[in-house]
Amino acid sequence: MTAPAKMPAVPWADVEAKGGIRPWVDSELLRLGLADPGAGSMTDAEKKAYKARREEERRVRRELFRVAWTAYKAAHIVHLGPGVWWHDTADVDKHDAKDADKKRADHALPAVGDAAALAKALGLTIPRLRWLTYHRDVDTGTHYHRWTVPKRDGGLRPISAPKPELKAAQRWIAREVTEHLPVHGAAHGFLPGRSIATNARVHAGAKIVVKLDIEGFYPTVTYRRVKGLLRKAGLGEQVAILMALLATESPREELVLRGKTCFVATGPRALPQGAPTSPSITNALCLRLDCRLTGLARKLGCRYTRYADDMTFSWHGQAAREADRSNAIGKLLRAVEMVVGEEGFTVKRTKTRVMRAGGRQKVTGLVVNEAEGRPPARVPRDVQRRLRAAVKNRELGRPGRGESLDELRGMAAYLMMTDRERGRAFMERLDRLAKQSGGSPAGSETT
Repeated sequence: MTAPAKMPAVPWADVEAKGGIRPWVDSELLRLGLADPGAGSMTDAEKKAYKARREEERRVRRELFRVAWTAYKAAHIVHLGPGVWWHDTADVDKHDAKDADKKRADHALPAVGDAAALAKALGLTIPRLRWLTYHRDVDTGTHYHRWTVPKRDGGLRPISAPKPELKAAQRWIAREVTEHLPVHGAAHGFLPGRSIATNARVHAGAKIVVKLDIEGFYPTVTYRRVKGLLRKAGLGEQVAILMALLATESPREELVLRGKTCFVATGPRALPQGAPTSPSITNALCLRLDCRLTGLARKLGCRYTRYADDMTFSWHGQAAREADRSNAIGKLLRAVEMVVGEEGFTVKRTKTRVMRAGGRQKVTGLVVNEAEGRPPARVPRDVQRRLRAAVKNRELGRPGRGESLDELRGMAAYLMMTDRERGRAFMERLDRLAKQSGGSPAGSETT
């Protein structure tokens, strides 16, 4: 009996039931009547037939191995690219968290014990999960849309926005895993009920405000650091590797090689600016940093908050006078640089600012100087004037600077965050303008 030229696909469970790939191949050869009985004593005609049979057996054996490996790769990750360690058998090692089950329960993390469970939770097949996580130093495609936006210091900030399938996986990881990890109370960025306004209000009315920035915040959080964070949270190695790969990407340069567009990695995999997972991962990763800086602030008699990569300290009342007498600002700057360095980051010295009550004090874009009858943290006057002029120009039918209604609504919403009454008044005027032009008021549903 001979086998067809191309074998049909088989599920890996059938191969596994026979004891693995080689035992399954041997059993299939036996079933097809191609198992080698041995040459023994044969006539010339029998030897000729035996050789032909052996040729057919070798051909069918190769085809059976191909079918079995195809089944294996449909159910296993196998390989994730150069520089990424992977083993298809989930095991326990020294890097696993102590009481991992308890930690996962404490953080309310989902029960995903291996690659198959993660793929199922994400609504992906194993091959599709492998495609999304596979690392290549030189790739002909990319899972991200890339562009740059100007920074206030004149440089360019690279933005990497994940494409829909990867974004859906990242949103699941953020919603089910990384947003459940513990975060310090001093963190105000990208957290429910917190904002630039809650961050700034902590420092309202201060006599001295000190601002520091972390240099290359997201690019500093590499794949290895993300994987370590997830393992510390109680996830096993397989799941931590896959989630860390889904949440990170190498910075890439687009080049044309041999007439083909390629995306060449120019650095290690790290958190992209624009991925849904990046904010919650950095908040959780900075837990110890925030703990240490909060303790430092308490020791020096000041307050501390962090919004993403912006760290702010402030002295109020009598504590500010004592800070001047004891050179607390110099001690703070030296200590913060040391602590930030020990936690795997670097202070960007060119952006360090010391602001006193005699000048304008801004924290995360909001003015926090004490002013009677004004909100404790408020939108700068120049922004309010620009909004007022733009709305007035539209009401008088003037072109103004060409701002769209949506842009003006965004400015009004920004103002509402710190001054609800004033912001609502602008929003009502914009709603009237929208109705006059046949548009929809803010907050209404359109079909």
